[in-house]
Amino acid sequence: MNVIKPFVPQLVYIEPRALEYPLGVELKDKFEKMGIEIRETTSHNQVRNIPGDNHLQKYRNAKSTLVVGVRKTLNFDTSKPSAEYAIPFATGCMGHCHYCYLQTTMGSKPYIRTYVNVEEILDRAEQYMKERAPQITRFEAACTSDIVGIDHLTHTLKHAIEYFGESDLGQLRFVTKFHHVDHLLDAKHNGKTRFRFSVNADYVIKYFEPGTSPLDYRIEAANKVAKAGYPLGFIVAPIYIHEGWRDGYRKLFEKLDASIPQESRDDITFEMIQHRFTKPAKRVIEKNYPKSKLQMNEEERRYKWGRYGIGKYVYTKDEEHELRETLEYYIGQFFPNAKIEYFT
Repeated sequence: MNVIKPFVPQLVYIEPRALEYPLGVELKDKFEKMGIEIRETTSHNQVRNIPGDNHLQKYRNAKSTLVVGVRKTLNFDTSKPSAEYAIPFATGCMGHCHYCYLQTTMGSKPYIRTYVNVEEILDRAEQYMKERAPQITRFEAACTSDIVGIDHLTHTLKHAIEYFGESDLGQLRFVTKFHHVDHLLDAKHNGKTRFRFSVNADYVIKYFEPGTSPLDYRIEAANKVAKAGYPLGFIVAPIYIHEGWRDGYRKLFEKLDASIPQESRDDITFEMIQHRFTKPAKRVIEKNYPKSKLQMNEEERRYKWGRYGIGKYVYTKDEEHELRETLEYYIGQFFPNAKIEYFT
């Protein structure tokens, strides 16, 4: 099995302002000791001169480049349906998932950014919690990144988990495709953080999720997380129709059933998202992964209007109904006490 080692950037850019924060200084020192090339950039939004002779080389090199910056925009985006707000600790991902919606939202900036003004971000979260009091406010930490993938370097997520562990009105949630969770197992989460793993049929992981942890590693990590007392969740996404898909998804749930401890099963959530794409995303995906097997035939899909006037292509009503019915049946069979949060 191809073991995915914890991410180590090949190249690091640092904004001068980032060195005004303890985490910025700590990261610079860490990367210098690791012998990684460090360059200066005026802004985390203006990183130029990523090495490479052509688009594909530059794209792949960008995916292994880490930019240490200061998050200037402290207004949080909404994050429906999984949470009230997205909390922005990082942007970008080292994974190479062909279908990922970050392909278009990241556009020409596929490099990974981590923000060092963590206390300012958490202070802003506190304001949002006060505005919604006495309701609980949920914050999604993985809207624009797979933050677990870099947290062994930054420990930003661990800090946030312990921050929300002390909170009366806030809860944290995030999702990952990586198994590098050991440093998070002793965090004082107090049950306020839901730790979710993205899982899928073997076919989808094999062909469309290079650069991420194999399914068995993710499930093993989920087992560790459950034993550490975290509320656990799984996102099945994107649910993708392929030859033998019913059997593929059944095997996924059989694997989960064989590994997840019984004592954790009364508070497990499932979120399900069918495969979708937009026309701009299709263009970017075909440019970045020209040999991908990902099927994106507009004629075979249903057009669904989206936010900001950009519609997306989803499965037909009949296909969607069959996907939903099949996966809900498997969840009911293997995890009868789990909560299905949504199917979209």
